[in-house]
Amino acid sequence: MNSLATISRVRPLRATARPQSVLYFAMRTCSTGSSTWNRSSCLVPQRSSPVFYTAKRPISSTPQPQIKEYFPPPENPAVKEVDSAWAHPVYTEAQMQNVRVAHREARDWSDWVALGTVRFFRWGMDWITGYKHPGPGQQLPARFKMTEQKWLTRFVFLESVAGVPGMVGGMLRHLRSLRKMKRDNGWIETLLEEAFNERMHLLTFLKLAEPGWFMRLMVLGAQGVFFNGFFLAYLISPRICHRFVGYLEEEAVLTYTRAIKELESGHLPEWNQLEAPEIAVQYWKMPEDKRTMRDLLLYIRADEAKHREVNHTLSNLNQAIDPNPYQTKYQNPVRDHPSRGIENLKATGWERKEIFS
Repeated sequence: MNSLATISRVRPLRATARPQSVLYFAMRTCSTGSSTWNRSSCLVPQRSSPVFYTAKRPISSTPQPQIKEYFPPPENPAVKEVDSAWAHPVYTEAQMQNVRVAHREARDWSDWVALGTVRFFRWGMDWITGYKHPGPGQQLPARFKMTEQKWLTRFVFLESVAGVPGMVGGMLRHLRSLRKMKRDNGWIETLLEEAFNERMHLLTFLKLAEPGWFMRLMVLGAQGVFFNGFFLAYLISPRICHRFVGYLEEEAVLTYTRAIKELESGHLPEWNQLEAPEIAVQYWKMPEDKRTMRDLLLYIRADEAKHREVNHTLSNLNQAIDPNPYQTKYQNPVRDHPSRGIENLKATGWERKEIFS
């Protein structure tokens, strides 16, 4: 692992002014020195020669980079690096390819409340990010064509919101455990890990697209409204909230699946040779020959599919007494049980009787 000492900055590369944009492409270089620090602290992967993201990091109206560094070297010279509390499970190529778009049918009024809310949010997000999916044989106007810039806009906004539910749920269950002086049976860990995973998605995309003032304003408003709304909703009905997140993750899987198909169809040429940022390589433990933008989207889609399964499963359980099946060691390991990997993905979520019968 190469050492990193300093991070030099270059003015962002801008081809044309785009008032409607909310992110921008920038180019940065990394230089090495005597200090020891994890390579993931750099904004771009180290190679034999400097690599510039001259293929644009879109989406901003600001003339200068506003984010200085996501993981700055520690001020304490005795600190080499900071380990994550959650090591990401290793996905195989077959597991990621087997992820499918799926939907759990609503079965009662609470499911319909969750599904209706997600559909409303989906409509709002499509409107904000200028997205419209064509129907079979339908040709949409040019303004709805999804470019690399538009996809990154959508990803950044999506992931900035997706990291909220797990943190809110984990926080409230933590406070409940303290208040009732009872164990939580493993729910807190899974919810906080989900929030951490979504934040890693965001940090990864921020290596490719940095938000400008308009995107920051949208994220600030969305987070303020969504956090408080989800906080109150989780106090009232955690079950509906987990069902809501399950349906939300269904939409996330659909979004990344469409992006992957467009990339494979040649509609996103700037991503053909773009490599995944080093932060993604380290987090997902990506093999050397599987570090393209397509591979990155496959990894993230697999994470979203797992969140889909987890939240639908948690919604099926008794919120007060059932243990979290993803943090549980079972007496009968031969029987099929939920796990942290994606080898047993169930789009509709596990039913309570399947786990505890």
